[in-house]
Amino acid sequence: MRVVTQTNITEYPLLSRGKVRDIYEIDEQTLLMVTTDRMSAFDVVMNEPIPYKGVVLNQITLFWMDMMADIVPNHILEHDVARFPAGLAPYADMLEGRSVLARKAKALPVECIVRGYIAGSGWKDYLKTGMVCGHRLPTGLPESARLEKPLFTPSTKAELGRHDQNISPDKAAALIGQDMEKKLEDASIRIFERAREYALSKGIIVADTKFEFGLVPDSGDAERLILIDEALTPDSSRFWPADEYAPGRSQASFDKQYLRDWLSDQQWDYAPPPPTLPADVIKKTKDKYLEAYSRLTGRTLAV
Repeated sequence: MRVVTQTNITEYPLLSRGKVRDIYEIDEQTLLMVTTDRMSAFDVVMNEPIPYKGVVLNQITLFWMDMMADIVPNHILEHDVARFPAGLAPYADMLEGRSVLARKAKALPVECIVRGYIAGSGWKDYLKTGMVCGHRLPTGLPESARLEKPLFTPSTKAELGRHDQNISPDKAAALIGQDMEKKLEDASIRIFERAREYALSKGIIVADTKFEFGLVPDSGDAERLILIDEALTPDSSRFWPADEYAPGRSQASFDKQYLRDWLSDQQWDYAPPPPTLPADVIKKTKDKYLEAYSRLTGRTLAV
């Protein structure tokens, strides 16, 4: 299995090269999404990749999207490289395990964050205001406290290199309409609650996560809501080991929080260029991603 930091597929137009994914247009309805091993933190792409991270993200997304398909359909059309268009055959080794053919959708301009625990930017918001994205919380909650009910806390979607901005559900409704906001909130929380219950049975607490949704044509003039991008990965979620959880402090994790913590200890202004990642930080981050994959899916990547 190869480490992939960037793709160069000349047979199809490159539509975007994001922090992690390279996206190509196969035809008017179909995208090729390649999840590379690029690592971003604090919205900055690191100079060094995390080996096989892209395969972990892609495979975990496929696992969850299949589990959640009865709640909301998703954009996956094909993930078996052997069934990709013939023009992609020369790249099969590079694409194996880390790519999908996806239905092109009109992405909605909000990211759908669900928080089951108070951590990260939500914790910082709570310390300042007693609220998280418009939700008033009880006083005196400790860091990493479990919330009585999961909170839907959307954010705006920023362009590459810029920071997303947390907004209230009311502001999200102003962007996309009240009915659509309610659909996103309902789908996001239902997916989160199912994932949280399943993950806990595997020894993982899903503290929070974020989803992206899009619209595709349906019958007549109607449009159908689908889940797009990634789902419940170590990049888009906080995964905590359940047997080590204790409120009142930050938690050990199976996600990129370890890397964020290391970066926070460096003399860095959170703008490019980022610090050079030492070999041991790269390995530990890789191992955390692989363990999350193994625990959740019951499978092991042959790397």
